[in-house]
Amino acid sequence: MVHSSPVLPPLDTLETFARAARLGSFSAAAEESGITHGAVSRQVSRLERWMGVRLFAREARGVRLTPEGMRFFARAEEALSLLGNSGERWLPRPNKAVVRLSVTPSVASLWLFQRLAKLEGNELHVELTLEHRLADFGEGTDLAIRCGKGPWAGVRALPLWQEKSFPIAAPALANRLERRSDAPSLLELPILHDSNIEGWRRWLSREGVDYTPRGQDRRFEDYNLVIDACAQGLGIALARPPLSDAALAAGRVVAVSDRTLDYHVAFHLIRPDDALRSPAIEFASRFLREAGHDEATIRAFIAPGRAKT
Repeated sequence: MVHSSPVLPPLDTLETFARAARLGSFSAAAEESGITHGAVSRQVSRLERWMGVRLFAREARGVRLTPEGMRFFARAEEALSLLGNSGERWLPRPNKAVVRLSVTPSVASLWLFQRLAKLEGNELHVELTLEHRLADFGEGTDLAIRCGKGPWAGVRALPLWQEKSFPIAAPALANRLERRSDAPSLLELPILHDSNIEGWRRWLSREGVDYTPRGQDRRFEDYNLVIDACAQGLGIALARPPLSDAALAAGRVVAVSDRTLDYHVAFHLIRPDDALRSPAIEFASRFLREAGHDEATIRAFIAPGRAKT
């Protein structure tokens, strides 16, 4: 899967990197931080992936900075010093419990952001990592949201909602169709889709069309970009409620067919098999209630140990 990196490296990886660089040892950095050697190694590897360079050379008796690592260490120390002295610290307030959530950009922008303040309340602070790659719970992530069929080994996943998809277009483009919603009419216009075209293939196959992307069609990595492109009149997209609900309610896009189809994959809330921390339990409970789940389903998801099926 393609990894969409945030604009800035994660703060926890910067602190761990700087500590390991000063001490010249992952083991010493782990002891000083109160975490395991493996956690230090994973955070440094995470930062190296983000940077695209090796920051440390691993040796038998410890680690040493590479030339790139030396240059970055100076910048990291400067950045951490500025953050530490800032009157507006970038760290969550100490009276709030931190929950680390890894989420795809489309769910974040189209569903989560407008509900985040409500879900956090006065007790929680949610640290978001926007990415597509498989969530690594060994890096300190509490919960993740990913799209797929599931189940996945080593984690517990709960589908968030059942999507009923249907074609949508900007109002001006919909008027060009003049109420024609059959597959040949829709295919006169560009088709917009994300990295998975199976939804369009399934929808068009119901009318005997074996769809293959054409030169005029457009592919976007994230569904939020599909919605934006559709609203700008670049082509026809598939609605994926509830992610498309706001654009439909605002009239930015309109349905161009009454026929709906269950979407072939679903977004899931994912947790490790290990017991969740109390703040993650509270956030997962609030999140799932907001997504429409009943209390029995929520209790089964947050319970320690794998739920029996």
